[in-house]
Amino acid sequence: MHKFEMPQEYVKRVVSRQGRPHLYETFDAPKTALIVVDMQNYFMTAPYLGACPIAQEIVPNVNRLAAAVRKAGGKVVWLQNLAPWESMESWSAGKEMYLPERAKLRWDAMQRDAHGFQLWPALDVRDEDERVVKRRYSAFISGSSNIENVLRDNGIDTLIVTGVATNVCCESTARDAMMLNYRTLMVSDACATLTDSEQAAALGNFYLFFGDVQNSDEVISRLPG
Repeated sequence: MHKFEMPQEYVKRVVSRQGRPHLYETFDAPKTALIVVDMQNYFMTAPYLGACPIAQEIVPNVNRLAAAVRKAGGKVVWLQNLAPWESMESWSAGKEMYLPERAKLRWDAMQRDAHGFQLWPALDVRDEDERVVKRRYSAFISGSSNIENVLRDNGIDTLIVTGVATNVCCESTARDAMMLNYRTLMVSDACATLTDSEQAAALGNFYLFFGDVQNSDEVISRLPG
């Protein structure tokens, strides 16, 4: 698992602004959702291009958080990234970032019936949870998903963000959520990316400017019940 500790200079800056190190010290559970981002085979294991094997190490924490959120009366939302064929044209800027043969491998692996699209089998997904398909890094940008309808229908205003990769789809989704007025928190030991330095950069910047960062034990201790 990533070695991460929030730099004390960041903590001091945040405390000077908001008066305390953690913005979210309590949760109104029925208004809280755990957002699990893209923990699909494509992002979890080789030989997929997007594989981030360290993400397998956060699965127990994601499952613990899901159980705690459900017990408290909150909602668990599993995001899955889809790459519809039409998006090779409608998101040509993304396609350009891959060699042609690699772009085809990515799109092939993230069709609805592909193994890469499926959630990692060790995740504790329940029937009462929500499943949302997204088509871009962020679930919140126009045309990416129906996540806002799902959250609105469930009365959600607070998001606990976990998943892979910390500095790509997790951060993109979390930042956009905050800009849309959701109270947003990222979980340091329930998000994963390729390197410790990428993890630290993403979480540090999010903490400074967008929301809160806590670890799994801190979040669970603050949930009611």
